[in-house]
Amino acid sequence: MPRPLVSVCIPTYRGAAFLAASIDSVLQQSYPNFELWVLDDNSPDDTQALVARYTDPRIKYLRNATNLGPQGNWNRCQKVAQGKYYKLLPHDDLLAADCLEQQVAVLEADQAGEIALVFGTRQIIDPAGRVLMTRGLRGVKPGRMAARDVIRRVVRAGANPIGEPGNGLIRRELLNKVGPYDASSPFLVDMDYWFRVLMHGDAWYTATQASSFRVCPGSWSVAIGGKQYRDFKGFVDKFRADARYQISGSDRAIGLVKARLASVARAIYYWYLFAGK
Repeated sequence: MPRPLVSVCIPTYRGAAFLAASIDSVLQQSYPNFELWVLDDNSPDDTQALVARYTDPRIKYLRNATNLGPQGNWNRCQKVAQGKYYKLLPHDDLLAADCLEQQVAVLEADQAGEIALVFGTRQIIDPAGRVLMTRGLRGVKPGRMAARDVIRRVVRAGANPIGEPGNGLIRRELLNKVGPYDASSPFLVDMDYWFRVLMHGDAWYTATQASSFRVCPGSWSVAIGGKQYRDFKGFVDKFRADARYQISGSDRAIGLVKARLASVARAIYYWYLFAGK
């Protein structure tokens, strides 16, 4: 049987410094049947020339006529994807070599369509690609996780244990059901999307590395990090108001305390990591 097509979409703006590494991590996948879209948000750097050096026919390049911003460019990725499965990969992040193979296998085995999201662990790397830490779900064995258990765990963590967009894989058919990305709380755009995905099925945690998330001076995630506690509070209250998510008062209280501590710790860590850069 032919392997199903996977759409990997890389939205990029001023990303030439790390874009090649991101593209290469997709091209080096053990799972070969994918299309790789690079959506250039009208970058003023040499992104177009960089992509033009690649000859792999699976790569498709689009350049926006005007700058759409992160939310607009991410949502354009949804519109161009043609595969059975969909993954969004920010331009400075990487995929583990067997990421697609492992995640597609989970969804292909789920003939009933009860799994909405597959995700694994991820490494946090610096601008040079050095591993700073590995993050995942502590004490959780690989396998199926009820959607509401994942939601409760995320809220109580005060952070994002599911991971960034490149860490998860979903069925493309869910895009119309879940809707567009919402960056009204930029720090939590990925968590907001994962929560909405989980209203359509359970999650599957592989407990193996799926991706690497790069932190560097000037990156979107670092720039917005100072607003993370405020955003997390608004995020929790938004979803708590929806009875489907079953977020309790104690879940909220625990999550807000941990989010406050995480916000301070992250600010100190970024300062230490990038001081003088």
